[in-house]
Amino acid sequence: MAEVESGNDGWERKALEKVALAAIHEQRAARRWGIVFKSLVLLYLFLLLFVGMGWIKSSDYKSIGQHTALVELHGVIASDSEASADKITSGLQAAFKDRDTKGVILSINSPGGSPVEAGRINDEMQRLRKLYPKIPLYVVVDDICASGGYYVAVAADKIFVDKASIVGSIGVIMDGFGFTGTMEKLGVERRALTAGKNKGFLDPFAPLVPAQKEYAEKMLAEVHQQFIKVVRDGRGQRLKDDPEMFSGLLWVGQQSVDLGLADAFGSVDSVARDIIKAEDVVDFTPKDNFAERFAHKFGATMADTLLHATALSGSMH
Repeated sequence: MAEVESGNDGWERKALEKVALAAIHEQRAARRWGIVFKSLVLLYLFLLLFVGMGWIKSSDYKSIGQHTALVELHGVIASDSEASADKITSGLQAAFKDRDTKGVILSINSPGGSPVEAGRINDEMQRLRKLYPKIPLYVVVDDICASGGYYVAVAADKIFVDKASIVGSIGVIMDGFGFTGTMEKLGVERRALTAGKNKGFLDPFAPLVPAQKEYAEKMLAEVHQQFIKVVRDGRGQRLKDDPEMFSGLLWVGQQSVDLGLADAFGSVDSVARDIIKAEDVVDFTPKDNFAERFAHKFGATMADTLLHATALSGSMH
């Protein structure tokens, strides 16, 4: 009986050992698979981070073979906008430098903006056209190409529009408000101390000074003449004689073609396909990476927080 019991104990012990070893092996296998899975997740997150931070850029992966390069100028032209001279010119430079670029399209959808920023883009377009004479540069107008937007457009080889596009506004404006009447009704007195008789130039809270108005009009006229010269130099003999050409008026697509402000109808796809003969379009428009977007968002949030905190602090005193 003792031998039988001893045999039973040995069998049970072995069975328990096998079960325990199997459980350990399963735990180890699960741990290994868990490490592999976590590693893959971390690798994926790091790749997303690298792309978002701009360390791996989409511009590094262009289409194989000849293509049409696209740069988009959308929105108000200003130094702190997506349509700034720095961003647009860097996109154009990258587009022209790419060895597979057969032609470049600048897509414009802008009501205008800073004449300085527009002038910088115009100058760079002319420089790139001379540097790469075999690569054509075309402008394709979306909804609107007015004022500073058109200042940019005239530097291209040709301008294509849609029949409903709005083009023109070749003029300059300086606008503001006058509050003197309102201040009198409210009993508000303006107190501004200056050194220099024109330091309060066109102060909206003071009566309009005729001499300052005349001076401002002369400045606007000078900038307007610069604008007119740029348009004449860019469009040349294509411009028709029209007394309203440089009056600041806007024209729709067909009118702009008739006046020589634009050359023909066309879209990004049709110009790439039928004019440049390179149907594949590669976008070279500079985009803010994740870090820049985060910095802008964080900066704006911090500014709002500080302003709110300042307001609360001021209300507590």
